[in-house]
Amino acid sequence: MASLRDIKRRIGSVKNTRQITKAMKLVSGAKLRRAQERAEGAKPYADSLNAVLQRVTAKAGDDANHALLTSHESVETVLVVLVGSDRGLCGSFNGALFRKARVFIAAQQAAGRKVVVRTYGKKATQESRTRYDVVGGEIGLNKDNYLQFATELGNLLSGDFEAGSFQEAYIAYNQFKSVMTQQPTFKRVLPMTAPEAEETALIPDDLKELMSSSGGSGESLGQDIEYEYEPGAAALLDTLLPLQLQTLVLQSFFESEAGEHASRMKAMDAATRNASDLIDSLTLQYNRARQAAITKELIEIVSGAEAL
Repeated sequence: MASLRDIKRRIGSVKNTRQITKAMKLVSGAKLRRAQERAEGAKPYADSLNAVLQRVTAKAGDDANHALLTSHESVETVLVVLVGSDRGLCGSFNGALFRKARVFIAAQQAAGRKVVVRTYGKKATQESRTRYDVVGGEIGLNKDNYLQFATELGNLLSGDFEAGSFQEAYIAYNQFKSVMTQQPTFKRVLPMTAPEAEETALIPDDLKELMSSSGGSGESLGQDIEYEYEPGAAALLDTLLPLQLQTLVLQSFFESEAGEHASRMKAMDAATRNASDLIDSLTLQYNRARQAAITKELIEIVSGAEAL
């Protein structure tokens, strides 16, 4: 049985751990709010860019043939961009994504395709170092270098895809659904898919109401709008498609960051509650051991007095 000193020392150690996990929970909660704002703030830009692509693609018609839109009949090499975290203590955030990555990559290899991996985040690098054919990666992810990494990766993917280094590219990350849910996601980013034209979606709701109140139809007017482009619509795709690719990559970084903080906040909350339960259990054990020691001393005193 552990001595009173050992139990007391362990109680102090667990209390220190609880203080650390509680502080980490508070820090992750504060970071989560800012990361969530960045992830949600980037969506209107992505939606607007997608709307512009819809208009341009519709205008280009049969001329909307771009290298980034070209699907290959035979897929020999697949690139997977694996986005993890730099730090641990975030529950199943990395583990769930890596397990899904293993299943996905194994399925691609079983189909006779070669799989190469680019990693972002220290945990993704450690996971892939000895398991996959790693062709590059970055660590030290933070909000200050997301735009730089997204721009560099977008340009690299575009160039390598057009050069034929691979025929398909996927980005694997944890999509932020809510504070309680982060969903491991595999999104195909190359070859890209031209968005279908939906001109009515380009008209703001307040403008539709104004047109409806004036006797016009927002739906029909949206379809009748004719746009002229300079340079031509086909030439604009050379700029818009790489920009769309960079936007997809940047959004995945934002989503992964928010999911990491949410997962760490949950993990540290669970750790704090477990530490409190353990402290209660150790305190009970300490009190029982102390009472047993006092009882033993009393018995020894009484027995000595009777012997006299």
